[in-house]
Amino acid sequence: MRLLIMGPPGAGKGTQAEALVVKYNIPHISTGDIFRSALREGTPLGLEAKEYMDRGQLVPDDLVVSIVVDKLESLGSGSGFLLDGFPRTLPQAEALDGRLKDLGGGLDAVINIEVPPQVIVERLTGRRVCRQCSSTYHLKHNPSQVRGICDTCGGELYQRDDDSLETVQERLDVYNRQTQPLIKHYQEQGLLLSVDGTKEIPAVLEAITAALKQKEE
Repeated sequence: MRLLIMGPPGAGKGTQAEALVVKYNIPHISTGDIFRSALREGTPLGLEAKEYMDRGQLVPDDLVVSIVVDKLESLGSGSGFLLDGFPRTLPQAEALDGRLKDLGGGLDAVINIEVPPQVIVERLTGRRVCRQCSSTYHLKHNPSQVRGICDTCGGELYQRDDDSLETVQERLDVYNRQTQPLIKHYQEQGLLLSVDGTKEIPAVLEAITAALKQKEE
């Protein structure tokens, strides 16, 4: 199965992606993971990508397309996958369509997780991450036992640059301008499956799998 998962920042794409790749036994291709790995290693790509991400802006197409395409080609023809974080713009989507055709097939479905902007802002601005072990908390929904201290390792909890209110609002603005057109693009291809992302995690996963099953029938 060849899937794409999309939705605004903070919609829960990563969480659902982790469950879907296990359920369907397919590799998870996340551009976010690729960029974070490059950043940890101090590569030029990682440092350049961070400049855009910290401002709440999308990483330019030419930094993204080649990475994802190379990864898809390495899987071999006929292999399934789940794309997470790519494509984010219409040119990226069109480039992906063309390359998948070259590889012998297109996407089977596009999962669109819908979450209202006000819920996104609360989710992201309340998120805190441990500087030492990278455990994630939320001031309201998953607080640490001691404010500002990680339950796991005792490290300091901090707010990522891209989770500040100003940056979150900019990220949402960028999403609406550049990524929302993809919804129409995939609707026209009959691939889009939209689900309510405000529900509990298991309920969202159940809705996704039900929609995929119905599409296959």
